[in-house]
Amino acid sequence: MANSTAVSYFTLTAYFDAGLFKYLLFIITMSLYISILCANVFLIFVICINRNLHEPMYIFLCSLFTNELQGSTGFFPVFLSQIISDIHSISLPLCFLQIFCLFSYINVQLCNLTIMSYDRYLAICYPLQYNTLMTFNKVAVLIALTWIYPYFEVAVMMYFSARLQLCGNIINKVYCDNYSIVKLSCTDTAANNVNGIVYILFVVGGVVSLIIYTYAKILQVCFSGSKQTRQKAVSTCTPHLASLLNFSFGCLFELIQSRFNMSHVPNVLRIFLSLYFLTCQPLFNPLLYGLKMSKIRSLCKSLLFVKM
Repeated sequence: MANSTAVSYFTLTAYFDAGLFKYLLFIITMSLYISILCANVFLIFVICINRNLHEPMYIFLCSLFTNELQGSTGFFPVFLSQIISDIHSISLPLCFLQIFCLFSYINVQLCNLTIMSYDRYLAICYPLQYNTLMTFNKVAVLIALTWIYPYFEVAVMMYFSARLQLCGNIINKVYCDNYSIVKLSCTDTAANNVNGIVYILFVVGGVVSLIIYTYAKILQVCFSGSKQTRQKAVSTCTPHLASLLNFSFGCLFELIQSRFNMSHVPNVLRIFLSLYFLTCQPLFNPLLYGLKMSKIRSLCKSLLFVKM
């Protein structure tokens, strides 16, 4: 067994010396963070104050935008401090806190997108029974599960990781992630591996299966239904599909990078792609839904361009 010591901090080695350019990078990143906060808070405000938007689809959107705020706040403050700093280290408690925030964000996002696909399935395949099938109580239960279960799953993951005895403190990324911590362990990681396999099989597998099933049914109804049904499906499903594919792309690259050697990919490109789902998705969603959903778009215009 390799010698182990009590680790109190981690060094993030993916940062590089940008010289004076780091101040410009800091300003750009800060502007992006402020834009994400403003866009998501604004749309949450629009949905909350307008009774016409107090429908299941928009309530699920409100949950989605709230999660974007959580993920951004779990990442950007630490990232901004690292950009401006000459020493790229992070304390062990703050590292685990960031892992909890980011993995909760990923899991809640997956559950949110799954519930939204289920909602669209009911609205398009069972339009006459929709109000009976998607009641207020059911919406409340689905949103509660969307948040409670991911937090529980991440808490279990963090419990197994916190028990590991570490033999190093080098993380080859710009932020903390669980797999990097597990790789630093010099003790048995069987429990972590089992938990990871269970998560992939039941959570990710269940999410993917449900989304594929709902969209297969939606496509079936569209091909056999009226032109009005197809138009409704396109108008409400396009933003969701775009958001799902965008998020999946970012997560897939991050998963590949964590498991395989990506040294042949340029460092700057590797960093950008690994940050894609944390930086682009939180701004992509509010812009996408704000522009594509006609009710939200019209209400945003009325609030932003009030006639004097």
